[in-house]
Amino acid sequence: MQLAYKKRSSDNTPKKAWLGLGGNIGDVPSTLKYALADIEHSSENHLISVSSFYQTPPWGKIDQNRFVNICCEIETIFDPENLLQFCLHIEKKYGRERKIKWGPRTLDIDLLVYENIPHYRSETLTLPHPLMTERAFVLYPLCEIAQALIVNGRTIREWKKDCADDGIVILPTHFTMR
Repeated sequence: MQLAYKKRSSDNTPKKAWLGLGGNIGDVPSTLKYALADIEHSSENHLISVSSFYQTPPWGKIDQNRFVNICCEIETIFDPENLLQFCLHIEKKYGRERKIKWGPRTLDIDLLVYENIPHYRSETLTLPHPLMTERAFVLYPLCEIAQALIVNGRTIREWKKDCADDGIVILPTHFTMR
């Protein structure tokens, strides 16, 4: 997927970023696999690792289907704002409609953390993701691939210890990286 986004202006040195992906409409495991393939096959990004697939209860708006969630670590030459735009483009490609806050969706991609940027805020993006340390559906898959990652002064493993699993189940679905 080639997009005409402005890349990092300074040096184009790849930086690591961690993304959370999920959905609860349609064949979510397949959608997640296709979205991961789109990330991997872009010239600006490279997948480093992908967590297991987790079935999770809804969060925020609880009267809806369970979700399937994963996290991935990537290297990217996008700056955070352009990485966000890239992710929004993938969401739209797979039918994401933003009608109800925390409502049902085919695909959601959150930029969780971006290397060497401990805090960032703009009109469109806050890093680290402001609710990630409260969400088991983020912390469980993220801990699998980045347990020592430090967010707001604590490791992901430490944040996960404070978060109940709330019925989270690891699914037998996997993504094979090429």
